[in-house]
Amino acid sequence: MTKTHLKNINKNRIVVLKSKTIMSRILTFIGLSALICMASCGPHTEEKEEGIKFTVTSPLRKDTLVIRDYVCQIRAIQHIELRALERGYLQNIFVDEGKFVRKGQMMFQIMPLMYKAELQKSEAEAKFAEIEYLNTKQLADSNVVSVNELALAKAKFDKAKAEVSLAQVHLGFTEIKAPFDGIMDRFQVRLGSLLDEGDLLTTLSDNSKMWVYFNVPEAEYLNYKMSAKKDSVMRVKLLMANNLLFNNSGIVEAIEADFNNETGNIAFRATFPNPDRLLRHGETGNVEMTVPLKNVLIIPQKATFEVLEKKYVFVVDKDKVIHQREIVIAAEMPDLYMIKEGLSDNEMIVLEGIRKVKDKEKIEEFEYLDPKVVIPHLKVYVE
Repeated sequence: MTKTHLKNINKNRIVVLKSKTIMSRILTFIGLSALICMASCGPHTEEKEEGIKFTVTSPLRKDTLVIRDYVCQIRAIQHIELRALERGYLQNIFVDEGKFVRKGQMMFQIMPLMYKAELQKSEAEAKFAEIEYLNTKQLADSNVVSVNELALAKAKFDKAKAEVSLAQVHLGFTEIKAPFDGIMDRFQVRLGSLLDEGDLLTTLSDNSKMWVYFNVPEAEYLNYKMSAKKDSVMRVKLLMANNLLFNNSGIVEAIEADFNNETGNIAFRATFPNPDRLLRHGETGNVEMTVPLKNVLIIPQKATFEVLEKKYVFVVDKDKVIHQREIVIAAEMPDLYMIKEGLSDNEMIVLEGIRKVKDKEKIEEFEYLDPKVVIPHLKVYVE
C-alpha cells in the first residue's frame, strides 16, 4: 500500500469522525429542547385547568319594554300629479326639476292665444246682451214692451256673463300654478310639447311632514291596544337607510280598519315632522316602536349559544349535571333575551364557562349569582 493510499484513508476516517460528532451534538440539542418544552408546558396546562371557574344564574321574570323594528314606507303628506287641463302647446316652463316652489308660484303655461280670443268674444257678446237688456228695461218701464220680453233680455244677459266666466276659467287652465309649497319631481314633457287634456306634466311633494306606514302583526297590535292608556300618544323612531336614527320622533296617528288576511298584519301610520326636508317621498327605513311585555322570562344573551340557527343554554340540575336545552326567543334586547319556551323560573343556567363544558358533564364547584345582580352589568361575550 502506498503512502498516497494511506493519506486518503486517514482523510476519510477524519471526515467520518467529524460527521459522527456533529450528529451527536444535534441529537443532544434536540433532546434538551424537548425536555425544556415539556418542562414549560406541564405547569402551564395545570395552571389553565386550575383556572376554570363556572358561574351560574337563573332566569328573571318581570315586566319590561322591548324595541320592535318594522320595515316602513315613507310618504310625503301631500304628493300629487300635475296634469294639463287644456289642450295646446307647452309655451313656458318657469321652474326646474328638484326645486322648491311656493304655493301660487307659476310653473307651466300652455299657449293661451285661443283661450284669450274666446274670452274676448264672450266679453263682447256679454256687452251686447247688457245693452240689449238695458234698452228693453227702459221700454218696459214705459210700458212699451211686456214683462216677458224684459225677462227674456235679462236671461240672455245672464247667459252671456256665464260664458265670460267659463272663458276665464279655460284661460286660467293654461296657467298651472303650485297648489301648495313643495318639491318638484322630474318633467314628463318638454318645452314646445303638444299636450292633450290630462297629460302628466310632473309631480309635486309637500314633505314638511311625512307619513310613515308600517305593518304590525296581530298579536303585537293587541298588546299595544290593551296596554295603551286612553288618549295616550305613542311615539316611534325612524331608522333611516344609512342605519342612523332620524332626528325627530314620530307619533302614531292612525291605524287602518282591517287586517290583511294574507299576512295577518294591520297597517299603522306615524307622522314625522321634517323641518329640514331631509326625508323624501318614496324612501324606506325601519320604524322602531317600544312594545310593553308583561311578566316575561329574561336571561342574558351571553348564557346562550347557537347550533344550526337554534338557541341553546346549559341547564344545571340538582346533581350538578349539565344538560343542553333548546330555547325559543320571544324578543331581543341589548344583551338580553326574552324566553318564550324552554326554561322555567327556578332553573339554573351556566353563565360563565359555557365553552368549557359539554352536555351531561358534571361540575363539582360553581358560583351562583342572583339574576337581579347579573342583568344590570351585562355585556355579550364576543370571540
